[in-house]
Amino acid sequence: MYRSHFGLKELPFQITPDTDFLYFSQAAQETLNVAMVALSFGEGFVKITGEVGTGKTLLCRKLLTMLGERHFVTAYLINPMMKPEDAYKAFAGELGLEAFDESRGFQHFIKLITDRLIELKAQNKNVVLFIDEAQTLADETLEAIRLMTNLETEKQKILQVVLLGQPELDQRLENQYNLRQLRQRITFSSRLKPMNLEEIHLYLNHRLQVAGYQGGELFTPKAIKRIHGHSGGIPRLINILAHKSLMAAFGKGVTSVDTVHVAAAAADTEGLYATGLTGKMKRLFPRLITVGVKWPAAVFVLGWWLDSHLSDHLS
Repeated sequence: MYRSHFGLKELPFQITPDTDFLYFSQAAQETLNVAMVALSFGEGFVKITGEVGTGKTLLCRKLLTMLGERHFVTAYLINPMMKPEDAYKAFAGELGLEAFDESRGFQHFIKLITDRLIELKAQNKNVVLFIDEAQTLADETLEAIRLMTNLETEKQKILQVVLLGQPELDQRLENQYNLRQLRQRITFSSRLKPMNLEEIHLYLNHRLQVAGYQGGELFTPKAIKRIHGHSGGIPRLINILAHKSLMAAFGKGVTSVDTVHVAAAAADTEGLYATGLTGKMKRLFPRLITVGVKWPAAVFVLGWWLDSHLSDHLS
């Protein structure tokens, strides 16, 4: 690959959630702070949402690491497509309990989980359950998880839950009447937002340095601006474009990445944001393109207004 060509010890822009490469944008730092404060206060539910690729899973792993260094016991469910009983079984497994014994019944199994939570609390340990991709949970599973948190002392919850999901989770909690009790339990919430142009510049340099790069600016300002336009500030898309741009520069035998290399990367990548006016609109209104299918005239008028009044601020 291009590692030796650019003096890298490892690949800097892999899309796997490696916490060594975590860069704290303003939104990521605020979200981490909100979560840590809420969990320190013993709040029952914390909600973290963000568009696909904004780094929810990576931030979750960072939280798991930080909490593991304190008086917390953490459980992590990564397959939310499960029935309520499956959620209980998975949670029990994370707590180190034995597998469900059908001969003893489910109520006995619930009591084992309850006793384990009480035991951990007696040891001054807080239990936090993380659920990724929570927007896909069935209503009955969300309700079962809410019921898990009913157990509490006079002063504090014995189980805390962090829900991580896409914006659809916000919409479900807001619009579904049957989830109103869960919505009222969420005392802290945060939204991961895309990175701006300056944050992308810092993000690229951070990941390069972690990967061992010791040279000067590898991406030109124009290349970074092009990455911003195509990625919409979404970290996953930034990684894909940066990785392919480095490959393109390596193929040309040059030691810096310019717009021509980003253009080649973009041409080989699906799911990117459009540049120019459409890209500006998409960065401001992530759901606007879908809306535009139903109301194209409204989108056209809004696009004209944005181009006329806000272009200097969004470039």
